[in-house]
Amino acid sequence: MKSEEEIEQDKLIEQLKKGDKRSFELLYENYSSALYGVVYRIIQKEDAAADAMQESFVKIWKKIDSFDQQKGRLYTWMLNIARNTAIDKVRKLRREGKVEIQTFESFVSSSNVHQTSMNVDHLGVKEVVDKLDDDHKLIIKYLYFGGYTQKEVSDELDIPLGTVKTRARNGLKKLRKMMTNFIFWI
Repeated sequence: MKSEEEIEQDKLIEQLKKGDKRSFELLYENYSSALYGVVYRIIQKEDAAADAMQESFVKIWKKIDSFDQQKGRLYTWMLNIARNTAIDKVRKLRREGKVEIQTFESFVSSSNVHQTSMNVDHLGVKEVVDKLDDDHKLIIKYLYFGGYTQKEVSDELDIPLGTVKTRARNGLKKLRKMMTNFIFWI
């Protein structure tokens, strides 16, 4: 049986697929802050992050018909679009020499992180990620908080790409289970 939240989300998705602009505005109002937090953490430049956010929502609007509820949640789908757009933006800025390549250590220790009204830490995700074993936690932090691709993580940590993929998949499975249990008790 679907929860009230799932039913509301189904209605929103249905309206989005029909091209309803008010539903898209609602989507933007509800998710833009969280997505911007992730995009900004990857790009580290306000103007470029704002551009990436705009590009992300244009992609979301144009690709909403490709969203399949059977494969995952709407937020996760949008997060992947925003994350990939931000990574593409960073790569473009690197090619143009407009951004310095950051190491994971400097990214994590950065104390000047842009604050948004809602970010991953407010959702308690960082707290749950920290409960993972070290191998999974490191891979998840590189991929989802550092904006690295699986290949870049493989190169950075000098471990096989297959190992990165396996640890990422297993880490996400553990996170999903932990988050389900966490949300159940709220």
